[in-house]
Amino acid sequence: MFMFEKALTGGRKYWLWITSLFLLVLAGSLCYVLQLTHGLAVTGLSRDVSWGLYIAQFTFFVGVAASAVMVVLPYYLHDYQQFGRITILGELLAVTAVTMCILFIFVDLGQPTRIVNIVLHPQPKSVMFWDMIALGGYLLMNAAIAVVTLTAQREQVPAPGWIKPVIILSIPWAIGIHTVTAFLYSGLPGRSYWLTAILAPRFLASAFASGPALLILLCLALRKLSGFDAGREAIQKLAVIVTYALAINMFLILAEVFTAFYSEIPAHEEHFEYLFIGLNGDRHLVLWMWLSTLLSGVALALLLVPKWRNNIRLLVVACVCVFVSIWLDKGLGLIVGGMAPSPLGAVTRYVPTLPESAIVLGIWASGALMITVFYKITLSVWEDN
Repeated sequence: MFMFEKALTGGRKYWLWITSLFLLVLAGSLCYVLQLTHGLAVTGLSRDVSWGLYIAQFTFFVGVAASAVMVVLPYYLHDYQQFGRITILGELLAVTAVTMCILFIFVDLGQPTRIVNIVLHPQPKSVMFWDMIALGGYLLMNAAIAVVTLTAQREQVPAPGWIKPVIILSIPWAIGIHTVTAFLYSGLPGRSYWLTAILAPRFLASAFASGPALLILLCLALRKLSGFDAGREAIQKLAVIVTYALAINMFLILAEVFTAFYSEIPAHEEHFEYLFIGLNGDRHLVLWMWLSTLLSGVALALLLVPKWRNNIRLLVVACVCVFVSIWLDKGLGLIVGGMAPSPLGAVTRYVPTLPESAIVLGIWASGALMITVFYKITLSVWEDN
């Protein structure tokens, strides 16, 4: 297996971390076996809320995967050499995120054999079919780019010429995977919260904020744990990208709020009321959505002032706020808020069950395990050179 032996060496803390992740993956796997046995009845999903935590995490991590373009594009198209080493880290993050997306779709299907129907009976009119093409293609491209680039670095030879067109193709493809995902929702006329033309731009703006914010946190963690330094200039440029993307995302959300309430169309107002005020006595998401708003405001304030943005400790706080805020918005509120109230006006409370949460945590642990192994291999190759 490709340089996997480099991931089999490490100290006590490294193996404790790996073991902890394996245990979480095991717990999630056992809960998934329970779901296979008893069906989606073990989750908090219902007739009115048919999409929940699984699809919400899928939506969020598609954005994390698409965000790799924010380091690939400057490095390969504009020759921004400061992004030289973090580019491959971004591509490996994209591979991990897409794999997690596929796992979330897999567990949401109930019967996993249904995924074969997409292959055996493709329907070009189906947005889900194109989403599968987009995700699968993006995964293969980023995996190929990462393997070829890392192999060339290990052997200290230039990367083969054929990989450059693949890299160029991956840039618009990254935009496409989150655009197609947005179309999955905005193409449903019965769901007023998603029925908006700016959902795709909003998805992309939030992706270009949360993904680079996570990459900054990972680079700073690597600096502390391994001594790897991505470079102050590279980190600061990523922080500027996060700043602009977060500001655009907040603007688009406010534009949605203005349109919904100024038009006074009840079907559009009710979803925002459900999330931020509560509807028919159900207020269980109100605290989380206001927390998301507060964290976005704090992050934007910290990032807009250069002196604060250049302070590493404050930058860490800002990036954590960005990541958590967008996760609360896309990884929780977007899907549940679009499902309640239903097209018939029913408000059905959705609360993830323990098995459902354990499965989600298991997939998160799988992603953490993948990124740990990928980065361990990458850093080992760089150290050898």
